[in-house]
Amino acid sequence: MFIFNIIILSVAIFLVANFLPGIRIKSFITAIIVALVYSIINFLIGWLLIVLTLPFIIITFGLFKFVINAFLLWLTDKLIEDFEIKGVLTTLIAAFLITIMDSLIKWIIY
Repeated sequence: MFIFNIIILSVAIFLVANFLPGIRIKSFITAIIVALVYSIINFLIGWLLIVLTLPFIIITFGLFKFVINAFLLWLTDKLIEDFEIKGVLTTLIAAFLITIMDSLIKWIIY
């Protein structure tokens, strides 16, 4: 199941990277690596960020989670050489689109 979720996230990342002009990704293999690194970072520190920012998440009805996802995506960008996002706004939009696309693909498949 984990591998299947990584592949779905990879597809979402690859599609968003080809759609947004501020994102550069080398290949689909890079998208798989990005999805894997992003998932590991999310597993290791994502929960801590959610706990620390819980009041903001509650006040914004969960929308602050997109800021957390953007931060995790930015961190992934800094760790992977073949993946680049230009600008904070592009990172926020990419995090939003990747989350929506990932959820939509999972909804269609399941």
